[in-house]
Amino acid sequence: MPKRMRLSVAQTILREDPRNSDDLRESGRDIGRLMREAHDAGARLIHFPEGATCCPNKRVMSIDGPETVGASDWDRFEWDVLHRVLQETAELARDLRLWTVLGAVHRLTEPNRPHNSLYVISDTGKVVTRYDERFLSNTKISYMYTPGSAPTTFTIDGFRFGCSLGMEAHFPEVFGEYERLDVDCVLLSTAGGGTPNTGAFATEAQAHALTNSYWVSFSVDAQEGMDAPAGVVSPRGEWLARCPQNGTSSMVTVDLDESEEDLAGVLLGSRPWRRTARGGVYDPHIVRDDPRSADRTIF
Repeated sequence: MPKRMRLSVAQTILREDPRNSDDLRESGRDIGRLMREAHDAGARLIHFPEGATCCPNKRVMSIDGPETVGASDWDRFEWDVLHRVLQETAELARDLRLWTVLGAVHRLTEPNRPHNSLYVISDTGKVVTRYDERFLSNTKISYMYTPGSAPTTFTIDGFRFGCSLGMEAHFPEVFGEYERLDVDCVLLSTAGGGTPNTGAFATEAQAHALTNSYWVSFSVDAQEGMDAPAGVVSPRGEWLARCPQNGTSSMVTVDLDESEEDLAGVLLGSRPWRRTARGGVYDPHIVRDDPRSADRTIF
């Protein structure tokens, strides 16, 4: 039977100084307001960008900064404030019965660097899993974070989701892996990369949705949304809805609906055939002993 669920995708104001407790709390208030809007819109899940709580600036964190980028001093992070913001978010998710996926820095045991992560909070307020960015930028891997090591999937109402972070839009192998894991939708969270990178990420989100025949939810910070706002791409590679292009924290809501008539050929035809095509279906048909096939220099 075709599945259907309602998804909200958000863009939030990027705050880059984890020493600023007021900013961390303000991020929490933005997150809470948008969660309530998503609940009022009937969403089962709301998806937030990378660093929705705080996306630490490499120069703010640098022990050699701000002029020079160097190793990050993670003692500068107001970890206790972040923990309270995350706990309050989880409690609100429970109260609203709303699944919530949001970006935050995940602290590891010292001296290990933290992960750049997405927390998946269920509608009971529990962290059911976490995705850690695997394909880090040169700066992130050199000075800031510990990379993740595995894909992450979870299921809501029969819909299977995968997670992606940061610049992973540039890595099609991430999205191909999720196709093999039978996801219905990939949640791509990014803080953008500045113009034109954010626009490229959005275009790549469309391409990944089309080539893998699944939905892609594209969540970006609101400032970068001035170039390419957050939104949801259908398995046909088309934008279903996008946030306002005005630099404000906002969200849009769409239905992921397998019963839509124009998706039948994609979900039931294109996706299974592409999997078959990648599985060696052509091998028995290859001619290996025909000189007119082997010689590539003749008409």
